[in-house]
Amino acid sequence: MKEANPTEGHQMVQDGALLVDVREQGEYDQIHAEGATLLPLSEFEARYAELPKDRPLVMICRSGARSARAGEYLLTNGYGDVTNLAGGTQAWAEAGLPTQGEAQ
Repeated sequence: MKEANPTEGHQMVQDGALLVDVREQGEYDQIHAEGATLLPLSEFEARYAELPKDRPLVMICRSGARSARAGEYLLTNGYGDVTNLAGGTQAWAEAGLPTQGEAQ
């Protein structure tokens, strides 16, 4: 699976990719990358088909491990353009990219 650093991932989102956060609701509520769509890993297998196949997907979690698993799942289930965000939400915030949530 492709990997992108936070700056590359942010540019992909600006270019039309969908940013998919696979953390749980509480983690997402604390802080998340601006514009991220929440699809918790605990619900992922039941709901992954809600994600578009005709749009690039950038997967994000806290550090990059859970999103990598989710991305691999998508690739094995017919999705073609899936990228994992290296370093996850932590790296996104450290890079000074826009975030939302209670930790603002």
